Amino acid sequence: MKITALLPCLFTLLAIPAVSAQTVNYSPAFFGPNANPVPEFGQATVTDRTTVRLSGDYHFGFGDQTANATLTVEVPLLPECVSLKVWASMLEHYRVTQDVYDLRQMQGGSLNGSANGDIYVQTRIRILKERRMAPAIVLNSTLKSASGTHFEQRRYFDTPGYYFDLEIGKSFALNNRMVSTIRVVADFGFLCWETTGSTQNDAPMYGGKIILSNALIDFENTLSGYYGWMNNGDAPLVYTTKLTFKQPKIHFFAQYQYGIHDFPYHHVQAGISVPFGKLTPKYN
Repeated sequence: MKITALLPCLFTLLAIPAVSAQTVNYSPAFFGPNANPVPEFGQATVTDRTTVRLSGDYHFGFGDQTANATLTVEVPLLPECVSLKVWASMLEHYRVTQDVYDLRQMQGGSLNGSANGDIYVQTRIRILKERRMAPAIVLNSTLKSASGTHFEQRRYFDTPGYYFDLEIGKSFALNNRMVSTIRVVADFGFLCWETTGSTQNDAPMYGGKIILSNALIDFENTLSGYYGWMNNGDAPLVYTTKLTFKQPKIHFFAQYQYGIHDFPYHHVQAGISVPFGKLTPKYN
């Protein structure tokens, strides 16, 4: 009888961690800015040279200040047709207010600290080459690791994720020195990540951008987001404007991103992108 009477108590004690875990909102509105951001998408083109991109990122506003570096490497497995792209946020330093600490149910008592991010691995495949009457179509298949640190401080998810998306792009030439080309790109996809209790959050992805270009400058304006089903801050929508200065051996870029919904950050980024012909695989 005594053992029988103890069983409900044991069950309650075992259930407490599970119930507590269920209160964690695995969503961009309740985590650091690099935990599950709106995925960037390209210009519906695949590179023909190995490219290394390094940037410094600063997120601020709404009670969270985060600074980090981002390293991206893209290697063409078949130039202009198939490439492998890997990126990660690194050396993250953050500071939050007490209100944000309480809202996110952070643990440990500290309002600041350092973390390292997840690793993303993406395969890019050109499905359709751009022609006079047809757009370019590129398929992206992306895996996200669960290697990000400081889950207890709500910096990164402790679960993996993945997404698939299609980039569809078309360029229009103009007889103008200031703007020689306008390129329009649309993005559609599906994003999935694991939450507590092996439950998945499934989110349609969407986005569109307009790129104004000449020989020296690309000027991009992008609206993009995804829409999860849990309604717990999992439907971020962001606007991004980006300026790229193109030189033969290096590109310099700067961008600003504003979180319109479920992404409580301003994001400023500046960096360089360098192509390396000698690091590009040769196929003879």
